Amino acid sequence: MATFHFELVSPEKLLFSGEVEAVVVPGIEGQFTVMKDHAPVMSVLKAGIVEIDETATKKTRLFVLGGFVDVAGGGLTLLAEQASPLEQFDASRLAVEIKNAEEDLADAKTEEAKKLAAEKLDQLKELKDAIAA
Repeated sequence: MATFHFELVSPEKLLFSGEVEAVVVPGIEGQFTVMKDHAPVMSVLKAGIVEIDETATKKTRLFVLGGFVDVAGGGLTLLAEQASPLEQFDASRLAVEIKNAEEDLADAKTEEAKKLAAEKLDQLKELKDAIAA
């Protein structure tokens, strides 16, 4: 299968840089798969799982918490607010983040704040399910 260049960058470090066959991206309007020669697009990321297919047998899954994605002629660049390999998450840390998100939702005063807090809580629960799988 044809490959293209992919980079995943967070404020802390460069998490991935290399040639890949496909990347599944959690866009704000839904998941989409990027492959070689994908049409140019820019999108906002939502919290979710990025699935990187380096080869047919080597796949990597990372959790991203917001950011931006840019698909251009040079490949795919994902700028994440926060990103971590799934294997670095543990149930206790995730339980704390879910509890904090539930408190944020309960404390939200405006409809917009409630909507954002509910989305974050849903995404953290999605991550919990992805880790358990």
